[in-house]
Amino acid sequence: MADHINIVKLCVGCDSVEELEIWREENRRRLGRLVDTHVTRMWPKRAAEVLNGGSLYWVFKGVILARQRIVALEEHVGGDGIARCAIVMDPELIRTEGAARRPFQGWRYLPPEDSPRDLPKARALDDSLPEALSRALAEIGLR
Repeated sequence: MADHINIVKLCVGCDSVEELEIWREENRRRLGRLVDTHVTRMWPKRAAEVLNGGSLYWVFKGVILARQRIVALEEHVGGDGIARCAIVMDPELIRTEGAARRPFQGWRYLPPEDSPRDLPKARALDDSLPEALSRALAEIGLR
């Protein structure tokens, strides 16, 4: 059994890592928090494994391209009175190798052995490949 488990989630509302970075920065400023939070309906049954070094891997247009380390899971009660799970993440957005993912709802567990590797920090400054090419490479396992 792995020491930790990751979560994979579609990045709804952002088409690129750059858009997510901008949205997260605006959200942190608005909320006055130094961490990022994503509220989801379901609480992970494997919470201990998620909190033991897991990350949330973001899927953009069918390809995992970034992750954020999960630092806490907190109860969040919405205006409707329903308790949900707030996934609290480190604000550092780490770019990863591309990995294709079919559409799904909610989030899924992502075992470490199936998680894409982090890109070296210097690669984050490289010009990105055209989206269609990046997706095609991810689908055949080359990015």
